[in-house]
Amino acid sequence: MSQHSVHNPFSQFRKPFTVDEVLAAPPITYPLTLPMCAPLSDGAAAAILCTEEGLRRMGADRSRCIRVAASVMRSFSHRSIDQPQQGAAHLAARQAYEQAGIGPDDVGVAEVHDASATGEIIQVENLGFVPFGEGGAAAERGEFTLGGRLPVNPSGGLESKGHPLGATGLGQLFELTTQLRGEAGGRQVPGVRHAIQENGGGLLGIEEAAVAVTILSR
Repeated sequence: MSQHSVHNPFSQFRKPFTVDEVLAAPPITYPLTLPMCAPLSDGAAAAILCTEEGLRRMGADRSRCIRVAASVMRSFSHRSIDQPQQGAAHLAARQAYEQAGIGPDDVGVAEVHDASATGEIIQVENLGFVPFGEGGAAAERGEFTLGGRLPVNPSGGLESKGHPLGATGLGQLFELTTQLRGEAGGRQVPGVRHAIQENGGGLLGIEEAAVAVTILSR
């Protein structure tokens, strides 16, 4: 979301767009215009994962440590277009919620793969934030913006933050870790205890070839 990226110093594009500007931009493929598609970006990301014993050995500041509550990967599913509930991302999300012992209502912030603007609408439905078919209307109501019911892509998302391909998923987790630490500045979502990430890659049939869903908790 371009309105979110203005608060992210690591974002590739920090200019907010109005709806009229987006619709008037050069077309890519109907109905997508240029600002509705992610750029290819340079970038890198890294994460340090360790056990409780590892934390003790490193003498880490435990107040800044974030727990991986769930991590699920799934391959694409053989489904028809009218079976969204059988999609890989939705099944991975259900499995992740079960692992973490929480549900969609417990999530305070999300980072999802929005290589195009439709991606965010599809994934908020897959993650169970709204019923299938209602993602677009909820987005129009502002439910997924900062200050809304459940902020999505406070980093600016792939379209504004950038899409460095191999580093994209860890970039999402960096944003969620920053949110859970309360260090996100002007884009901070208050009181976050659980955060979810969805990232997909490739295309087989009508969905991603592979999907990862991760839940982080304080």
